[in-house]
Amino acid sequence: MRTGQALVLATKRYAKDSPGRSWWYVLSSAFLLLLAFAGTLWNFDIAGKIVCSIVSGLLLLRFFVIYHDQQHHAILPRSHVAERLMRVFGVFALSASSVWRSSHNHHHTHNSRLRGSQIGSFPIMTRSQFESCAPSVRRKYLSMRHPLTILFGYVTMFLYGMCISPFLNNPKKHLDCLIALLVHLAISVALVTFWGWQQLLLTQTLPHFITYALGSYLFYAQHNFPGVSFNEKAGWTYEKAAMESSSFMKTNRIMAWFTGNIGYHHVHHLNAKIPFYRLPEVIRDIPELQNPRTTSLHPLDILHCLRLKVWDTDLQRMISLREMARGVPA
Repeated sequence: MRTGQALVLATKRYAKDSPGRSWWYVLSSAFLLLLAFAGTLWNFDIAGKIVCSIVSGLLLLRFFVIYHDQQHHAILPRSHVAERLMRVFGVFALSASSVWRSSHNHHHTHNSRLRGSQIGSFPIMTRSQFESCAPSVRRKYLSMRHPLTILFGYVTMFLYGMCISPFLNNPKKHLDCLIALLVHLAISVALVTFWGWQQLLLTQTLPHFITYALGSYLFYAQHNFPGVSFNEKAGWTYEKAAMESSSFMKTNRIMAWFTGNIGYHHVHHLNAKIPFYRLPEVIRDIPELQNPRTTSLHPLDILHCLRLKVWDTDLQRMISLREMARGVPA
């Protein structure tokens, strides 16, 4: 059984882009997304508009994962056209490249660390830190991990977290964040002016709400699940962080397509240069990756993930507030 660097090296042959295949996924997904937006705008049946709006949200999520792959240079790494196209999409999707690339790369290099992992990810406190900190710090920490924060990721994590906050912190570096906000506002004004409030809700608000609620939860659950492992600096390794701190999200084939195989998250963290469309192939061919730590979109699994709040260094697992209140022994 390969472990450590040997396991990482075993994935290297899959980290090769097929430009034709990548462009097919980019262009076909973009076409379907535009078609769904058009159906929302011009379908005169309200039921049809709602269906198109929901599908738009799911297709926007798929294209976001494609954008995520291109930002890792897993697909089309040498294409200037793809780079410009994805920068435009990043502005449209409230996830400007200047913020996404730096914060997400930091997340990959600090995944599962108890120190420094909060940049580009959900913050983690140990039980002792949580119990000893000021009430205001506790409230802020819990609010950042609250289910409503995840559900309303459109506002909390993207409008504010990926646009407003980075621009205010460093306007020169993150000017594209301001552009993203202005473009989003301009689209909103245009939709209301030419089509009315209903079209704003169905063409922009609902699709973005669906995309970022699902996307925020996927990102949360893939690193906050029963059985997850966190480490101090001395016990951290890249391969261990991928295998023990990144879950495999079980989904059906339809959701796997809409989420761009992001559920194969342990493989993605093992080698972020593997194109999303090759991740199932890696699982199939490498036995060491076939028994990962898993979760799913089943309501009970969602509940189990959302209950986790702090890392207990003695128990070596995440625990809930209820467990802390009961005084679960270390």
